[in-house]
Parts: sequence; C-alpha cells; structure tokens
Amino acid sequence: MDTKYIVTGMTCGHCVNAVTEEVGEVDGVDGVNVTLEGGEMVVTSASAVDFGAIEEAVKEAGDYTVAAA
Repeated sequence: MDTKYIVTGMTCGHCVNAVTEEVGEVDGVDGVNVTLEGGEMVVTSASAVDFGAIEEAVKEAGDYTVAAA
C-alpha cells in the first residue's frame, strides 16, 4: 500500500536524502519516495504504518514536519 504525506521544511537534496533514510528505517516500511518540490513523500508498506513512527523518523532527519496528504 502507498501512503502519501507532505513534509515541510526541506530545502535541498540533502534534506530529501535524510528524510528518505530515516523513514526507510521505520519497521514495516518497504520503500520511500520523497520529492523536494511540494514536499510529497510516498511510503510503501505491506500494511499501515503508525503515523507516530513516521513523524518521529522525520523529526530525527532534521527540522521538518510531516502531515497526512
């Protein structure tokens, strides 16, 4: 399943890489695709992933916030 989120606060490719790496380490996440322009993040997983875990991973990546799209 694909779940869409909007990540705010990213300004460059390094930001995208940091968010991709941290969210990719969340249990249950099979893939992550982050787009700098517009801040869209699509998380691929076999079943629903807890939003709190996604939110914590995004915070760990840097000074970013995430919301459901």
